[in-house]
Amino acid sequence: MALYSMLRRTSSSVLPLAIRSFGSPRPFHGVISTILSARKGELASALCRRSFVPYLRFSTTTSTKPINDESLISVLHSEIECAQEEAHENVEEVPDNFPFKIEDTPGERTILLTRNYGDEIIKVQVDIPQPGVGEEEEEDGNDAEASVDSSIPLVVIITKGNGLSLEFGVTALPDEICIDSLTVKQPEGSEDELAYEGPDFNDLDENLQKAFHKYLEIRGIKPSTTNFLHEYMGNKETKEYLMWLKNIKDFIEK
Repeated sequence: MALYSMLRRTSSSVLPLAIRSFGSPRPFHGVISTILSARKGELASALCRRSFVPYLRFSTTTSTKPINDESLISVLHSEIECAQEEAHENVEEVPDNFPFKIEDTPGERTILLTRNYGDEIIKVQVDIPQPGVGEEEEEDGNDAEASVDSSIPLVVIITKGNGLSLEFGVTALPDEICIDSLTVKQPEGSEDELAYEGPDFNDLDENLQKAFHKYLEIRGIKPSTTNFLHEYMGNKETKEYLMWLKNIKDFIEK
């Protein structure tokens, strides 16, 4: 509508100016050309001004980091400092008589222990500590809380030269080792096979259970080993938590 009105004003002003200039030496069509050129310049300036305003409005918009993100980064920074102090305080050195080589890959929740024993290759996968479970009991009318110590799950694989192996599922408590399962693994067993995995370990004859505990003990799966693993895996969990916090903080800051 604004463009239409401007054109009407231009056409309505041409005729009087042309009539007044008719008697002058300049021809009629020259007067018309001059007036239209001037109006075109005004029109172009008006259109440029109208189209330039919204462009400036959008181009000057800037983005800033939300306040909530800044607050989260501050809390993460404080938590990282606490985790760093704890990790520094809990540094443990591997004992000289520790029977296994430790393979610890940052970013993974488990570690791998390896050793050779005679013609056997022994591998132990160790997971991070599992929290103890609290139970409430009544004693002489009073409530008492009995807590179970934290444990670390182990998978012990003992392999002979022919590829046949024994796989033990073990739970290590402080000063105690519990065998949960025992399976014979074929060297090239198919995943589709429904192999017999034996009875529940606790259903075995008590003497047989003790013999298997001794079998693992002489191969290095004993309380002196697992007690150190409790401390080592506790420290690893702290280090992995620290790395996790730093990765999150780096992501939010970008």
